[in-house]
Amino acid sequence: MTQPHYVSTSVGWGVLHLFCKVTDTTDEQRIIAAVKEIQDGDHQVLCIALFGHKADIGFMALGPDLWRLRSLQSKLQQAGLVVADSYVSMTETSEYAPDLPEEMKMPRLHPELPPENKHAFCFYPMSKRREEQGNWYTLEYETRRELMYEHGKSGRNFRGRILQVVTGSTGVDDYEWGVTLFAEHLDDLKEVVYTMRYDEASAIYGEFGAFYTGLLDEVEVVVPQVLNG
Repeated sequence: MTQPHYVSTSVGWGVLHLFCKVTDTTDEQRIIAAVKEIQDGDHQVLCIALFGHKADIGFMALGPDLWRLRSLQSKLQQAGLVVADSYVSMTETSEYAPDLPEEMKMPRLHPELPPENKHAFCFYPMSKRREEQGNWYTLEYETRRELMYEHGKSGRNFRGRILQVVTGSTGVDDYEWGVTLFAEHLDDLKEVVYTMRYDEASAIYGEFGAFYTGLLDEVEVVVPQVLNG
């Protein structure tokens, strides 16, 4: 089989969230093998047992080789999973922090996941509003930067309790960002989202998509739990 041309991002990594449903043909060992095959020094795959009806099991894959990430999707489908929802994004640094020092840029562009002792997981997409009475993109840059500084200050109050990975998706998926949260306690996820929604950047200008919440662990732990209970 002819190999595809290598495709990556010019900065940072590609990120693929997959939220899947189990079927009668789902094969436990093939799922585990698919995840293991994709993982290497630069490519990470996280596995999540999801709560609720939207999906049964989730995967967050990130790394430089976009064909490698797409291969994971194919292999999971071949293992009998049905992709119920997905999200495509890229790691990035904020345009409102252009002078971020290099040691702070790297964890954003090349995060090392999963974080230690944080097994509660949440993902949601979001955008900034473009309504007549609340159009984020008609604000001056300095105003937007001040609002985002306030928003970031609220988030920093959860340092140590929450790890947040914000990835950019403008032009490649339905919303403008994907937000992935990791915590030790489930209620920490609730508290950080609730608290930050009071910031003007969210209260007036934020729009949110579907939330996916679950428990993060090694693939050898998650898959048998999801399939066999």
